[in-house]
Amino acid sequence: MTPLNDRISGGVIATLGAVAFLYGSKLPPVPGQQVGPAAFPMVVGGLLVLCGLLIVFGIGRHFEEVAEADLASHTAPEYLEPLPAWRAWLALLPPALVVFYALASERLGFLLTAGIMVLIASLAFGAKPKLAVPLALIAPFVINLIFLKLLRVPLPGGMLPFPW
Repeated sequence: MTPLNDRISGGVIATLGAVAFLYGSKLPPVPGQQVGPAAFPMVVGGLLVLCGLLIVFGIGRHFEEVAEADLASHTAPEYLEPLPAWRAWLALLPPALVVFYALASERLGFLLTAGIMVLIASLAFGAKPKLAVPLALIAPFVINLIFLKLLRVPLPGGMLPFPW
């Protein structure tokens, strides 16, 4: 049985997703664009509804309970280093990275800014450099391709404009 606080949280998430989906579906299309402004809030809203319902019905909770029970017997994967005891500051990292992106993306461009953000975040959360560096090099290109080619939304070019 799913605890009451999980059912309430899941219900709030699903409701928020339904509202985003509903209001997103009312956005008018833009002439000449395959994917209009309604696509993003509808996709995000639909995913929020799905995640909220998964939480409400406790799907995946069994795996969480098994993981908590077996936590003492398992070791961390080899690509993760143990997090330091002073990791409480990590709660400030996501907002700091968003501020960094807002201030730096126009000058540095999306590729460089996102690469720096991914590298800092992955290293701060315990990834080894041999995983963090390739991730920081590949992820911004993939994200830029998705936005540029699939969604037709150009991201800031800055010092390193995307070549194609």
